[in-house]
Amino acid sequence: MNAVCFTGHRKIDCPDMYALKTLLDSTICGLVKRGVTDFYCGGALGFDTMCAHMILYLKKRKALGIKLHLVLPCSNEEQTKNWSYNDKQEFYAILMAADEVEYIGSEYTKDCMKRRNARMIELSDGCVCYYDESVGRSGTGQTVRMAESKGIEIINLFSMT
Repeated sequence: MNAVCFTGHRKIDCPDMYALKTLLDSTICGLVKRGVTDFYCGGALGFDTMCAHMILYLKKRKALGIKLHLVLPCSNEEQTKNWSYNDKQEFYAILMAADEVEYIGSEYTKDCMKRRNARMIELSDGCVCYYDESVGRSGTGQTVRMAESKGIEIINLFSMT
């Protein structure tokens, strides 16, 4: 396994965020020990942002030879159009620190998120997610089902917290 993608809810309803971040850290470090070097992130708020920060932290603090690849559904301006000032600043900091950025398209379309998710699954051998099945229909659920269809390993941190 060389590449893993992240998917998760924008709103993380976890009573212990420290425990979730610790679990994410140990999960990524375990994947690196198994040979994973490339991590794909969709650039959304919530879990995507948490994962991107963790990859950047591990690269800097632990000098792991890993790469952060952003797979974005549309242009930066389109993606962040309705975001708060602070969320935009955080997004642009991650964007500048990423090793690679791929855009699915320039305009926001009704299927750009689905196409972004499919591209991340196409590039990955595994999927780390924060997926609460009780949430109902979601892009995270759709991405997890894509990973299941491809037969790649899925690590759901929601069920571990």
